[in-house]
Amino acid sequence: MELVTEYLDDALATPERAAFERHIASCKDCGVYLDQMRTTIAVLGDLPPERLPRSAREGLLATFRSWTST
Repeated sequence: MELVTEYLDDALATPERAAFERHIASCKDCGVYLDQMRTTIAVLGDLPPERLPRSAREGLLATFRSWTST
């Protein structure tokens, strides 16, 4: 997840970016995940934080925390 975020933020060094793109081209599951992240950003990327209900924010944070603890 961290690598995808860095890729989408254009924060990877050129060699890492090239390796990531080679992997994405050959890994269907990672390609699907990348597309899902792009869709999420396109839909929610411009949503100001104050418009996100507190319960939704807490639910998302809990979900992300559970991903990093597994």
